[in-house]
Amino acid sequence: MGKDVIIACDFDSKEKTLAFLDQFQGEKPFVKIGMELYYAEGPAIVREIKARGHRIFLDLKLHDIPNTVKKAMAVLSGLDVDICNLHAAGTRPMMEAALEGLRRPDGTRPLLIAVTQLTSTDEETMRRDLLIDRPLDQVVMHYARTAAQAGLDGVVCSPLEAGKVHEACGRQFLTVTPGVRFAGGDTGDQKRVTTPARAKELGSDYIVVGRPITAAEDPVAAWKRCVAEFVD
Repeated sequence: MGKDVIIACDFDSKEKTLAFLDQFQGEKPFVKIGMELYYAEGPAIVREIKARGHRIFLDLKLHDIPNTVKKAMAVLSGLDVDICNLHAAGTRPMMEAALEGLRRPDGTRPLLIAVTQLTSTDEETMRRDLLIDRPLDQVVMHYARTAAQAGLDGVVCSPLEAGKVHEACGRQFLTVTPGVRFAGGDTGDQKRVTTPARAKELGSDYIVVGRPITAAEDPVAAWKRCVAEFVD
């Protein structure tokens, strides 16, 4: 899988989501289905968007005991998504169990990536709320290495950390990076952010872009701008 832009379809209904996707008229952008839409509409929305020809990153960030995650991943693997994820903080045994659950009878499975630290988390917050006193970069790299050792395909991280993750875990280890905004755009609640062009320079494999596309006056043009800056 080469570089691509993944649109975060953070809508609260099927109607809003399909109306948004209808604007693309023949284009089939890679889309992310997160908690908001999945909890509103359930697995049916995943099947419907997949049937329309879109690749899907199912962003549910599983984090539970290994057996529970294994069983949940076995259910999600039946939805034919392309990427799904979990929290690396769930530990290596949980990640290994997730891989077991994802593997279909024919041996195939979606790509599995781990969230290191959310892009809304900075070092001060991590120290204060999580009692993690190591530097943020060091924590992210440790989580990434643990995910790689567990057999995962990559991590969710900030674009600012993508190059270091590749250095630590290899070029084939995927970096999927939210926290991307156009120059001069509102950063919202994201703290570790950069532009599509800079994310490309830093080594991101995929960028996840939400509001700069979904809230744009012309979402298709905004998506094409992202693709031009990041992929082309």
